[in-house]
Amino acid sequence: MVWLLLAFLSAAFLGLYDALKKQALKANAVIPVLFLNTLICSLIFLPCIVLSAQTSLLDGSIFKVGQGGWDMHRYIVLKAVIVLASWVLGYFGMKHLPLTIVGPINATRPVMVLVGALLFFGERLNVWQWVGVLLAVASFLLLSRSGRKEGIDFRHDYWIYMIVGAALLGAISGLYDKYLMAPVSEGGVGLDRMMVQSWYNVYQCAMMLVMLLLLWWPIRRHQPFHWSWAIIGVSIFLSAADFLYFYALSLPSAMISIVSMVRRGSVVVSFLCGALFFHEKNLKAKAFDLALVLLGMFFLYIGSR
Repeated sequence: MVWLLLAFLSAAFLGLYDALKKQALKANAVIPVLFLNTLICSLIFLPCIVLSAQTSLLDGSIFKVGQGGWDMHRYIVLKAVIVLASWVLGYFGMKHLPLTIVGPINATRPVMVLVGALLFFGERLNVWQWVGVLLAVASFLLLSRSGRKEGIDFRHDYWIYMIVGAALLGAISGLYDKYLMAPVSEGGVGLDRMMVQSWYNVYQCAMMLVMLLLLWWPIRRHQPFHWSWAIIGVSIFLSAADFLYFYALSLPSAMISIVSMVRRGSVVVSFLCGALFFHEKNLKAKAFDLALVLLGMFFLYIGSR
């Protein structure tokens, strides 16, 4: 299954993206880092947009960007709003929390997607999937216990709420992706995957420019920004991860629940980076919590086959 291989590659790139994001945010202002990430991502896809619109050079290739009017772009603008809201919350939370805490929380997104599919798409959970959901809940409770050893109170720490909010919005974005790219005959919008990925980056960049000028620029002396080469790495790995993700979803046999679950396997890469490069603490307890998350993902996979 090609789409499954693409999902695994996307997960690996996503894990490296999280690690580089943590590095880029180290002692740095969040808003300019996020703006530069959206700017670089837009510049990566801008040639595809221009070449697709003005030439036939990309015709028939996987880089061809579909064309459409406002009736299509309005859906992409909403996608950009959802993703950007998730990123803003996630970046602020990532800056102030250990990567080995953030990763396992983000890994619960497949559970949120599954519950969303249950509520909005009428899907029913089987026994295996319910076991996966319960294991994910248990891992979250155990992770809160591990966090207390580092002075992080899950009930009162608003950085935790930001990460949970980012994960929830990320799950909503995943469900929305299914709706955007599903054929019209199946109740979807039927958008071209490259059109979605290319243009939502452009719209996000425009939104972040407004935030940069209104929210950060007046207080830049109190929240200084310094250049980090990790910022470029963040944009490259994110663009590659999303490209593989959208390509996987566009394949006829792809299952959103499986792709979303495998994509969250990125937590293994980010967890290892947190241990090896950021020298984070309390790794044994967190590793057990992570194992529960992965076990829950395995049960979701078995139940979704």
